[in-house]
Amino acid sequence: MPMRRAVTRVRMLKEVDAWAEHMRRTRASVEYLVRLDAPVRRAGKCYWPVEVLADGKLWHRFLVTPDGKTVLGPEE
Repeated sequence: MPMRRAVTRVRMLKEVDAWAEHMRRTRASVEYLVRLDAPVRRAGKCYWPVEVLADGKLWHRFLVTPDGKTVLGPEE
């Protein structure tokens, strides 16, 4: 459940939603990848990197806390 929450938080961001809709119109495959193998620590908090890809190419990387309350990014 926490992984789904992290992806949902990123998908709901306005810029991600608009970009994903544009990619779908151009028939690109949009994917969200939670990188549990590479957690990041910032200011004493643990973050999971969530990568947003189109046709396998990285668009942006966001950092999301496991509880989904904090989203940082995008990071490239």
